[in-house]
Amino acid sequence: MIHTLYSNLPTFKHINFQPGLNVLLAQKSSGATQKQTRNRAGKTSVIELIHFLLGADSAKDSLFQAEALREHHFGMICDIGGMPTRVERSGATKGKVRITAPPNGKPETITNPEWTRRLGKHWFGLNSSPERAPTLRSLFAYFARRQNSGAFTTPEKQATMQQTGDQQMALMYLLGLDWPIAVDWQQVRERERTLEELRKAAGAGAFGSIIGKAADLRTQLVLADGRLKALQTELATFKVLDEYRSLEEEASQLTRNLNVLANQNTLDRTAIRDIETALAAEEAPPLSDLEQIYHAAGVELPPGLIRQRYDDVRAFHESVVRNRQSYLQSELTAAHTRIDVREQDKARLDNRRAEVMGILQSHGALDQFQRLQAEASTQAALVTTLRQRFEAAEKLEGTRNELDIERNLLALRLRRDFSEQSGRLADAIHAFEETSSQLYESAGSMLIEETQNGPQLKFPMQGSRSKGIKNMQIFCFDMMLMRLCHQRGIGPGFLVHDSHLFDGVDGRQVIRALRVGAQTANELGFQYLVTMNEDDAFKETEAGFDLGEYVLPVRLTDATEDGGLFGVRFD
Repeated sequence: MIHTLYSNLPTFKHINFQPGLNVLLAQKSSGATQKQTRNRAGKTSVIELIHFLLGADSAKDSLFQAEALREHHFGMICDIGGMPTRVERSGATKGKVRITAPPNGKPETITNPEWTRRLGKHWFGLNSSPERAPTLRSLFAYFARRQNSGAFTTPEKQATMQQTGDQQMALMYLLGLDWPIAVDWQQVRERERTLEELRKAAGAGAFGSIIGKAADLRTQLVLADGRLKALQTELATFKVLDEYRSLEEEASQLTRNLNVLANQNTLDRTAIRDIETALAAEEAPPLSDLEQIYHAAGVELPPGLIRQRYDDVRAFHESVVRNRQSYLQSELTAAHTRIDVREQDKARLDNRRAEVMGILQSHGALDQFQRLQAEASTQAALVTTLRQRFEAAEKLEGTRNELDIERNLLALRLRRDFSEQSGRLADAIHAFEETSSQLYESAGSMLIEETQNGPQLKFPMQGSRSKGIKNMQIFCFDMMLMRLCHQRGIGPGFLVHDSHLFDGVDGRQVIRALRVGAQTANELGFQYLVTMNEDDAFKETEAGFDLGEYVLPVRLTDATEDGGLFGVRFD
């Protein structure tokens, strides 16, 4: 329990607490104006002070970094390990905590992380060795809910920003369940979140071309790898020839010379055909043809003379034909000779060209080799990129299935744990229902479900959408936690409720809740601290229950400059 809150700030209102129910009231004095309310009286500051002394962070916007408070130390005497322990801390030296604990009673200054480690060990049996485990701060926040953190929204969350994994881990630990399941579940969520971010990135923007689909990339990779291997084989057998360019030019010239010889042979073969045709047609005309010519001309010659003239003409024509045939025969022979010579030249040139082409086919130029090397390097880079994209795509597509399998395995672990710890679950459900039945005729209930996302708590209750009903669900939940922690021998031994818990709650339920809280605290031996507005506390009465017996002598008010907890006004 908490015995006292104090400070070396002269205007601070020291508060002493007693076992069981303690009600700290904020009142509105008769001299207060309508603009002066209890909102700055310091009710919520009491909860903030308790958190500050029990290891909460003290950021720049912290209450204890205000200029009016920063240099002053604040203290508390509370039970740790069954012994009253004094703890002091200031905003100026927020990283250090001064504690005075039995049995030697000597003051000791330790770091704030060391202080929370000790508290976690004493109050919750926490071991600091696991990398992921419940922390003091995540557990203690259920025993002193903070309005600034949004702790009065749903029973299972002690802060609006509390992650699902932290919530499940903390509650499973407090309920005595297999909390490492929650750790494993959070790891699955984180991997799923990363996977989802990659999927979104892969579907849009430049990153979409980096990953792609595994099926498409598999085909591209096979084809690109085949092309690379072909290039590598070609490089391995490539022979560089220094005279490659001159031989390449020689081969071209040889081809041009062969074409010239072939064209000339074609012309000569045409001439040969013409000469052979002319030779076949060359012969002397018959005598009858000559006689017909003279007769047609009307020339009458003596017969002897005619015969003599015919013979002379015939001899002349035969001489002409023989000369013509001799000329054509010589031309024919020359043409054949030229063709034979060219054929020999063609054979020689063709052999040389075959020799040069053979060399060119088995060797290559240096610039060709360098281009081939560059192409192979480019192809190798492409293959590497495709392989990386393919592996990434396979991993993305396969991880989803792996995570689904892991979720199913975790669900089986959770179901098995629920079965093994059915007694503790039954105690939690009964404790919640018992407290709820004392507040409402139609008692609410607590459902604990095994889902594919871990354990989920639900609180079906008539009218549960109203703010007041939701806040009473939180009250019932917190009382259930106190009962189960008492059974397990863990927890700080006190529960703190801010006045915001009773916002929107009917006056009859408020006084009834305070009575249930007082009875539960006396039954289990824990301390129940409540901060309230005075007029809200006494709207209704409960037979057999006098709230005045539990009201602390210190009263807070915002009606005067020094009426608040710290006795000074500051921003």
